[in-house]
Amino acid sequence: MKVLRRAGNLSLTVVAVALLSAFAYFAYHGHRITELAGQTTVLVSLGILPYYALRSFLRMLAAYFLSLIFSLAYGYKAATDARAEKILLPVLDVLQSVPILGFFPAAIYFFVNLFRGSIWGIELASIFLIFTSQAWNMTFGFYEAITTIPGELKEAADAYRVTGWRRFLKLYLPAGIPKLVYNSILSWSGGWYFLIAAEIITIGPVEYSLPGLGSYLIRTAEEGELGLTMAGLLALVAIITLMNTFIWHPLSTWAENFKYEFETGGGRQIPKGWGYRLWYEAPVFRELRRLILASGSALGRVIVSLGSKFPGRLYFPWVGRIISWGLILLLAYSLLRGLIALIGLFLQPWQAEIFTIPQAIFYSFLRLLAAYVLSLLWTLPVAIWIGHNERAYEVLVPVFEVLASVPATALFPIIVFLLVGFTGGMELAAILLVLTGMQWYLLFNLIAGVKSIPRDMKEAAMVFGLRGSKYLRRVVFPALIPSLVTGSITAWGGGWNALIVSEYVVYAGQTYMTFGIGSLLDKAMYISGNFQVIWSSLMTMVLVIVLLNRFFWRRLYEWAAAKFSFEAEE
Repeated sequence: MKVLRRAGNLSLTVVAVALLSAFAYFAYHGHRITELAGQTTVLVSLGILPYYALRSFLRMLAAYFLSLIFSLAYGYKAATDARAEKILLPVLDVLQSVPILGFFPAAIYFFVNLFRGSIWGIELASIFLIFTSQAWNMTFGFYEAITTIPGELKEAADAYRVTGWRRFLKLYLPAGIPKLVYNSILSWSGGWYFLIAAEIITIGPVEYSLPGLGSYLIRTAEEGELGLTMAGLLALVAIITLMNTFIWHPLSTWAENFKYEFETGGGRQIPKGWGYRLWYEAPVFRELRRLILASGSALGRVIVSLGSKFPGRLYFPWVGRIISWGLILLLAYSLLRGLIALIGLFLQPWQAEIFTIPQAIFYSFLRLLAAYVLSLLWTLPVAIWIGHNERAYEVLVPVFEVLASVPATALFPIIVFLLVGFTGGMELAAILLVLTGMQWYLLFNLIAGVKSIPRDMKEAAMVFGLRGSKYLRRVVFPALIPSLVTGSITAWGGGWNALIVSEYVVYAGQTYMTFGIGSLLDKAMYISGNFQVIWSSLMTMVLVIVLLNRFFWRRLYEWAAAKFSFEAEE
């Protein structure tokens, strides 16, 4: 058996290296074609897909590393500094409320203009836009992980004088790994979902496009090339499936080792499946994994050593304060200039579209409400079933993770042919497209809620004969309420962002739209370039979302966390 397993691992290495080599060859061939056509020209042919897939993946990877660094720094500061928390959390609440289109002016003004319209400036602008669809939930997750560290662990760290970098690496970072891994999966899904908007940056007549899967999908959809659109979609699904199999699934299992348990008897979680065999047993990749872990461990030791032994460490707080104040002054200067420009913009005669914004917000809110109810109707029973069925969890969750990453634009052909053709309008189509941006947040949070029900509570329910509806009412539903509220908050956030691709659709040269804040913002951004309407729509949208979060969802979350949480008793 060992000989057969070694032969299988060697075969896995050979297949993986062969696939990577073939991908590299076709990607290089696509690069040569793109150089001849022009760096910003979007070609639509099957042969160019491997290169476009590589370009999009590298942008996503760069944005993810920026998001990870931002999440660690921002989440740590907000969780460990009470004064900073009062400022940082509201700012983060506002940032996650801004749809990706709202960052277009900043991306063009800063990155594109700074590099004078060069390809590097457009690339950085695209990476920044992907960053805005990845960073916020990772930051909230790391903040939540630090703030929920059990008190006895913090007391133990204090007793052993674990401070500074050592405290971060030994206490805060391990505690945040499960949340970081889980939210990283959602962040990559969000990045893929809004990849199209990040690779074609448009304000009025000005358009900047980059070669990639997102731009390929939108160009083929606009031209009505259904076959090429499906080919691009299959390439995207292939990347997502490979990442889930060989990266996220092993990482998710490994992250289970960092969960805090009140009971004894837990063992070390070892990943299983093809991802496990590739990184733990297959030659070459096994050594690569060990090299990465050894490098990370060595870097951690260097950081701790420098933080504890460097003679100039007493001056570090002053250096940090100087950098912080410099960034604050730079931000204040930018905000002041932006405010002056905004005041000048609104001193001009107001456009007629501005007076339709309240009605547009109301119509969009009704669509969001309908999509939320539809999402809840199917995700709640499915999450309860999957959470209690380990086999279904292992099979279906990876499938749902792939589906959650599919951009709404890929569904345009189905929406146009089936729904618009039968109903004669975009109303039902818009609701279903919004649903694609809401349902997965609900599903994954509800599944996590069911999985978090303590084993001893399930055993007690069996002893007392709780079955069927009684078991659901007494055990499952109370346990699900905190996860339901958390999932609802993120689902509504995703829904507001999904409006921009749901109420305004271009397919085969024809525009389909329905009245709402999303279509109003799309028309102002893509057609007229009217900054007065753009900023009015964005500010109204952010105001409504912040008020809903602050006075409804946050209060509901605090109530649910206080009333329906499992606490360990001594």
